Amino acid sequence: MPANLTPQYLAAEQRFKQATTTQEKIEALEEMMALIPKHKGTEKLQADLRRRLARLRNEAEKKGGVSRASAMYSVPREGAGQIVILGAPNVGKSSLLARMTKATPEIADYPFTTRLPQPGMMPFENIQIQLVDMPPISIHLYEPWMGGIVRQADLSLLVADLGRDTMLDEIDEVLSVLSNARIQLTGKSSVIADPDKDLPHLQCHALMVANKLDKAGAAENLNILKELFAERFEIIPFSASTGEGADVLRKTLFERLGLIRIYTKAPGKKADLTGTPYTLKHGSTVIDVARAVHRDFVHTLKFAKIWSSENSHRSIKFNGQMVERSHQLEDGDILELHV
Repeated sequence: MPANLTPQYLAAEQRFKQATTTQEKIEALEEMMALIPKHKGTEKLQADLRRRLARLRNEAEKKGGVSRASAMYSVPREGAGQIVILGAPNVGKSSLLARMTKATPEIADYPFTTRLPQPGMMPFENIQIQLVDMPPISIHLYEPWMGGIVRQADLSLLVADLGRDTMLDEIDEVLSVLSNARIQLTGKSSVIADPDKDLPHLQCHALMVANKLDKAGAAENLNILKELFAERFEIIPFSASTGEGADVLRKTLFERLGLIRIYTKAPGKKADLTGTPYTLKHGSTVIDVARAVHRDFVHTLKFAKIWSSENSHRSIKFNGQMVERSHQLEDGDILELHV
């Protein structure tokens, strides 16, 4: 299968070749990892990029050229998806993490309480989604490794503080700092050209969380946010203090990750819908599930049958229908693999 590398990836590769410092090479490799098409034809190349990135990070740490915070270049992915929480100082990012997960981040009224990424697992029905509270973003604090985590996450949450008169200035500063790092938060992920620079910007899929809905003046500020940003972001009203909007936020995050949950069953037995399903991207097929169950099933799979659960949209005409390897699945489908 051809790699089909994009012009944006090739431009990042060229910057890697021209880099003269370890940090420049790390940043270029992180961008290459974010831009590389994710399919079987690039698996070896992805593995090579990960090896080179790990080696350079080790070199940077050994040289002592990075701080403790700078050494925290990545967060191991867990669960069905990884979502980073971004925002200015004291907008309530850590409180959001504490409300949505069982994590216990340090929460204080002074700025820059969070200095390293803090992960937590958010339950949604029968799966877990990873939330990562990032250090606050401002012109006074931004390190290159932070961009690497944002680029490789599945989704970003941009948190706005509805209780502040400086809300718009804070949002603009966060977006400006990220833009200088060639990252543009938007409602969908893609790559665009920067008209002012001969460099591509990576557009990272993001939502805006309008936090502190319980504060005085919040309703007016929420209307301002919607007027200015509704075309760019989906805006979720939320209060980390009271929990208002938490259920809507969980459901929206699951939907925007574009995931489907697939159950499997043994021939002649009932499906166990209480267990943890396989989570795959929307548009996945029978063969993708077979690969997730066991890589050898890709070659040994003879046929498959599908049942639709009560919560799924039917991808079949009747339960127990035999389908081809390329059959596209829907959330909640029950799959019986015959190998």
